[in-house]
Amino acid sequence: MTDKPFEYPVELAPVDISPYKSGNTGVDYVTTFDSGSPGFHVMIMALTHGNELCGALALDHLLQNDVRPVAGKITFGFSNYQAYQNFDAADPSASRFVDEDMNRVWAADVLNGSRDTVETARARALCPILDQVDMLLDIHSMQHPTPALMLCGPLAKGQQLAKDLATPEYIVSDKGHAAGKRMRDYGGFGDPMSEKNALLLEAGQHWEKSSEVVSIDTALRFLKLFGSIPMETLMEDHLHHPSDQYLIEITHPITITTEKFRFAEPYTGFESIEKQGTLLGWDGDEPVVTPYDDCILIMPNRRLHKGQTAVRLGKRIN
Repeated sequence: MTDKPFEYPVELAPVDISPYKSGNTGVDYVTTFDSGSPGFHVMIMALTHGNELCGALALDHLLQNDVRPVAGKITFGFSNYQAYQNFDAADPSASRFVDEDMNRVWAADVLNGSRDTVETARARALCPILDQVDMLLDIHSMQHPTPALMLCGPLAKGQQLAKDLATPEYIVSDKGHAAGKRMRDYGGFGDPMSEKNALLLEAGQHWEKSSEVVSIDTALRFLKLFGSIPMETLMEDHLHHPSDQYLIEITHPITITTEKFRFAEPYTGFESIEKQGTLLGWDGDEPVVTPYDDCILIMPNRRLHKGQTAVRLGKRIN
């Protein structure tokens, strides 16, 4: 899983989450706080991927500072804790998952099917919690050092929620991956007729110190947006609020169809390719080119395996 030429310095250290194992929900590493007053049930999820440390650090920070709801409920969850327990700074990419990517298992046919992996078992355990949640923030990080972005899904309600949150600067609207459904698209979160909603934060490069700071800031803003916590809670942990946001619509997720995909350049993300028809790489012998002028590359992948998303191609809407 590790691609050494693309490794980056590990500036973060994993926090011990074992004190949170028992929780209070009957599901390991999931804790719910109930204000006793009406309001939204808001969940902050971390560690959907075990090598993405920033979410765990953010939840630990909120729990250590006794962040509690004044309305509705707040749930804090450590998703793929099994993979996280395998984290090794000497090979930091290796703990992304145990058996399979946990952010590709959230379709009903998978959850209700016979697939038996660490990740499907954990997803099934989390479903009863997610079914109770109104608003979800799933905290992730990225392979390359690029600006933080918010994946809001393909629906208007997700785009609006990202705009209401007003951070980070970049919003990316996409339909997910051919390889499987994400948590942020599970159930009512991905239903245009449901009032449930979800966002997926990509807080920066996996092990940059800044990804922890962005995660804490965004989690606090998310909780404040729904009136879950007082506006003055941990104000010192807020970043400067961006003055503008930019929406990028993903038009072409490039799904790898062979075992020999390669990029033409060492792309890291947010490259804007000026001309339509510019060569980006090859899927086997088939060239992959930009479909239009001013094409933006989002999250090029270094795990170039058949069935995975190699890169997302998008255009700026505003």
